Amino acid sequence: MSRTMIIALLGISLVVAAPVAAEAEPAEQITNGGFDSGTAPWWWTANAPGAVVDGRLCATVPEGTTNPWDASIGQNEIDLVAGEPYVFTFTASASTPVTIRANVQLSDPPYTPELSQQVSLTAADSRAEFRFTSSVDTTKAQVTFQIGGSPTAFTFCVDNVSLAGGTAPPPYIPDTGPRVRVNQAGYLPSAAKHGTLVTTSTDPVGWQLRKADGSVAASGTTKPQGIDPTSRQNTHLIDFSSALAGKGYTLSADGETSVPFDIGGDFYQRLRSDSLAFFYHQRSGIAIDAALVGPAHARPPAHLGVAPNQGDTDVACQPGVCDYRLDVRGGWYDAGDHGKYVVNGGIAVAQLMSEFERVKHHPGALGDGKLRVPERGNGLPDILDEARWELDFLLRMQVPAGKPYAGMAHHKIHDNEWTGLPQLPHLDPKLRELHPVSTAATLNLAATAAQCARLFSPYDRAFAGRCMTAARQAWSAAKANPAIYASASDGNGGGTYDDTNVTDEFYWAAAELYLTTGAPEYRDFVTSSPVHTADVFTVDGFSWQSVAALGRLNLATVPSRLPDRQKVRRSVIAGADKLLATARSQAYGIPYAPSGGQYVWGSNSQVLNNLIVLGTAYDLTRNAAYRDAVLNGLDYVLGRNPLNVSYVTGYGERDARNQHHRFWAHQADPALPNPPAGSLAGGPNSGIQDPVAQDKLKGCASAMCYIDDIGSWSTNEVAINWNSALAWVASFAAGQAEECRE
Repeated sequence: MSRTMIIALLGISLVVAAPVAAEAEPAEQITNGGFDSGTAPWWWTANAPGAVVDGRLCATVPEGTTNPWDASIGQNEIDLVAGEPYVFTFTASASTPVTIRANVQLSDPPYTPELSQQVSLTAADSRAEFRFTSSVDTTKAQVTFQIGGSPTAFTFCVDNVSLAGGTAPPPYIPDTGPRVRVNQAGYLPSAAKHGTLVTTSTDPVGWQLRKADGSVAASGTTKPQGIDPTSRQNTHLIDFSSALAGKGYTLSADGETSVPFDIGGDFYQRLRSDSLAFFYHQRSGIAIDAALVGPAHARPPAHLGVAPNQGDTDVACQPGVCDYRLDVRGGWYDAGDHGKYVVNGGIAVAQLMSEFERVKHHPGALGDGKLRVPERGNGLPDILDEARWELDFLLRMQVPAGKPYAGMAHHKIHDNEWTGLPQLPHLDPKLRELHPVSTAATLNLAATAAQCARLFSPYDRAFAGRCMTAARQAWSAAKANPAIYASASDGNGGGTYDDTNVTDEFYWAAAELYLTTGAPEYRDFVTSSPVHTADVFTVDGFSWQSVAALGRLNLATVPSRLPDRQKVRRSVIAGADKLLATARSQAYGIPYAPSGGQYVWGSNSQVLNNLIVLGTAYDLTRNAAYRDAVLNGLDYVLGRNPLNVSYVTGYGERDARNQHHRFWAHQADPALPNPPAGSLAGGPNSGIQDPVAQDKLKGCASAMCYIDDIGSWSTNEVAINWNSALAWVASFAAGQAEECRE
């Protein structure tokens, strides 16, 4: 391949003469001013949460605010050019006559206005138009509607917001930092150690590994790998596996130097702890204690029936769905919203339980008194304490005896309308609703409750028995109702998590029931299922919608009398071999090669789930190639990737810090925290479904379709099923570090 072609693929521009174009239309500086794509990237103060209603952004302003700025709605990161004219227009209304203030101003104190106008509003929509010439050059202006100061409560609505003028914003170019990419947390001393160089060179180049004092610890030449189609980068591999333990290393090549990193292992122990602490942070129905998480991340209990919350201790169904109410408190908030979903909670709690089951005879750092949970010291391993918080919720989602669909599980519970950012959970005012039952949710309950029964039996026989009863009831109910699917259109206020193929859920549930009971009924279902002999370990990875791998992995590792258990174990190894070959073919060493090269929503979890398969193969064989593949995959998650970003908050110099979340919303409100350490961002998503990603990432190569922006819910959200995969892999890596020290 020619150097010219490589330069083109790397995006290096060549300037050529072009005809002078006709005068362009004024540039639009507002993103999503018509609210056709939800609320992102708009923000509001916590006392006036916004939501899209009939195509407009509306917020209820409480009574008794004093100043206009006591309640506000706005959008940040607006570009202004000094001397350029602008036209600011919008349509707005208020449920009672009020006067608001519309501003275009700087977003940092003292919030100097370029435009500030009072606007009188009534219940009828009125259009406002204002013109001004900017006196400043800035990329940090904001549009704000200051709607406080009224003695009475009212609802404010706005639509068709436009700020036209200036110049079109420059194309978004991600800051990828130094062209030498490494695992920014570090490497294990006894494992393979790889870095990646991005360069225009097609020939090998020299590299040096330097200690913190600047002395050279190792050197060599790179191995050219050619163009990586997922990033359109020309990459070279750097292998410094012979390096010894130490802190503050840097890797240099081609005139570039990496961020510092360590060769050690303590960071994986921290990552194991932090990735599991994520679940305590996400708990619903309990105060999050500053003594465990620090004052910035502490918060009051939420969704316990205390106003303004409308749930979760006594929740009715959506209209026409059921005639009863349920106490569905507890559990984990699913992601950046306040919804709770059985299908996503199912895979997440299953992975936590499997993380424990893998080491249950020597729980070590997962045992009682080891994690940051309020139940520590109660005699139950801390990771099971955390799992129980979700299991209790899942059990509460089961339809009571004597009601239609008894034994089935409601698919989800969440707000009846979307809330926006920020929104503290204890201030969420929306009505909470139970949604219809689904076969997928019911089988998730059957599978996780069965696993619960065998893991909790040594510690709490009563709870284990309750889980076993629920699992059997759910299994019978699902067999009686095998095709009740969640609606793909039931997405107002929460995710749909729809799934119309539940053969894998039946297989997973039967596998867990068999492993717990040994009953022939479940054994025969497992062995006769077409899933049992299917290839369930694909390079696309598995997820909440494809859970057969969960059953297969446990059938391979949990002792049983399954007749073809050795064949099951061989299928895991064969799947791992395929993933190992894939990882070796990828520029950044990941066992992920999605169909059509299109990275999916939450791609980082797909990578991590494939690492779980490789880690399980290592447990079965002790083949170091599988172990090294797991650690290489973690390198990608922690910084050795095309964007040179660690996707885990608190790990690395260039870590993700602005994930989409209603409480961890520092980017939207500086008074709120960033996500806690150990929070995983979803990662590159070729679909770029949110307005921020659509504005910034159009035309991105698959592995580049990510932006660390709170408004990018399609690339930068957090989720319990993503962090559960991270926690399993972090626990595996921490175990390797601990073995090295023994």
